[in-house]
Amino acid sequence: MTFDTLGLSEKVLAAVEAAGYKEPTAIQTGAIPQVLERRDILGIAQTGTGKTASFTLPMLTLLEKGRARARMPRTLILEPTRELAAQVEENFARYGINHKLNIALLIGGVSFSEQDKKLDRGTDVLIATPGRLLDHFERGKLLLQGVEILVIDEADRMLDMGFIPDIERICKLIPFTRQTLFFSATMPPEIQRLTEAFLQNPARIEVAPTSSTAENVTLLLKGTPSKDFEKRAVLRELLENAEDLQNAIVFCNRKRDVTTLFRSLERHEFNVGTLHGDMDQRTRMMMLDNFRKGNIKLLVASDVAARGLDIPEVSHVFNYDVPINAEDYVHRIGRTGRAGRSGVAYTLVTSEDQKYLQAIEALINKKLEWIGDPIDFEAATKERKERRKTGKPAAKNAKSSNDNDADQAKPSTRRRSQSKPRDTAPKANVVEEKTEAVTTPAPVSEISQGSGGKKARNDREEEPAFSQGVHIPAFLLREPRPKKAS
Repeated sequence: MTFDTLGLSEKVLAAVEAAGYKEPTAIQTGAIPQVLERRDILGIAQTGTGKTASFTLPMLTLLEKGRARARMPRTLILEPTRELAAQVEENFARYGINHKLNIALLIGGVSFSEQDKKLDRGTDVLIATPGRLLDHFERGKLLLQGVEILVIDEADRMLDMGFIPDIERICKLIPFTRQTLFFSATMPPEIQRLTEAFLQNPARIEVAPTSSTAENVTLLLKGTPSKDFEKRAVLRELLENAEDLQNAIVFCNRKRDVTTLFRSLERHEFNVGTLHGDMDQRTRMMMLDNFRKGNIKLLVASDVAARGLDIPEVSHVFNYDVPINAEDYVHRIGRTGRAGRSGVAYTLVTSEDQKYLQAIEALINKKLEWIGDPIDFEAATKERKERRKTGKPAAKNAKSSNDNDADQAKPSTRRRSQSKPRDTAPKANVVEEKTEAVTTPAPVSEISQGSGGKKARNDREEEPAFSQGVHIPAFLLREPRPKKAS
């Protein structure tokens, strides 16, 4: 099967050939002819199978006839995140190089005035996130009665992010006679209900079993202690010893851990960047662009980067945390092994991750291979119960999570603070501790990158109020003079 047999126009075929593609993927083979026949589409395929081109290419062919009118887009593509929306825009620019189409991108982080100008001159292809689209509609800057084709991409991600009510509202604003193209990696009940409500006799194209991982990705597990500094050391060892590592995405469950791990890897001189939801749009796009170009080898990310991003040549994925939702594992792993390439995915597992690991193996119907000795979950559970029974507190990993990396990087700072002499007077002793808390710089790992400079909560305890940059007058630091005898 070649692209020539799918019914695409000469202009589109020339652009596909210039991009270097020879054969369509399974989802493209199934979807493109159906889209050209103006049928509704329900496409179910795992990430990395070419879903974007399966609607981009036939839409370009259909848009060769007709013209756009001001504030009335001809087609609408809904994406759950800004990155995915920008990625679809890049696809239209690449494959539409021989077309003269107006393309507008409505996402947050960009001024309304610039977007209004694009809408005013007429838009053939409108790519948007649901929230920003409704903002423009409510301001009276956008009319949706001219939409001929509606694309809902990454529908299961829309569900996770709470966009389903917005999607239902948008669907009701668009003419009933539209053509709807609906794509999702999984089909939970809520998504199934949505397809029944808004698709008319759709052509169902399913090219892989739901919730499966690519066969060309090697899935490995590595046992690790629960303490954060030891866990980071295990990750660094894997990064240094991984075979054929060209670049990699490292996933964390929490944004706070993304920042901490990024700072740790940076201190150990890894070529690393970071991506999470608190970063502004310009920084996120710049970070992704540098990662695609190879200027950054490692990208520490939260699940905002887990779904749908087209970074074709990711050789490795590292799950620093076992994902709480088993489906997130499938989407994270889908960042590697794309377009038929091979890939490797490592997952760091602690003794507390048993139920999450079991859920993943049940979902993908596969037992994952361990590197080294597997964790004895039964013994670990027994030990925890015994610890609770005897009343002994569990070992805290507070110091390890933030301080240990900083201590390794700056041992001299730690020695100075420990060797500082203290006065024996009780009152002066308290003052000395306060003074040290004010003047000692916080470890880099405690500073949150994406929260406006706010200090992240320490795993042990919060910083006392008097140490948070408050100036203590000099007269309070003096010892009180003894009272004169009357």
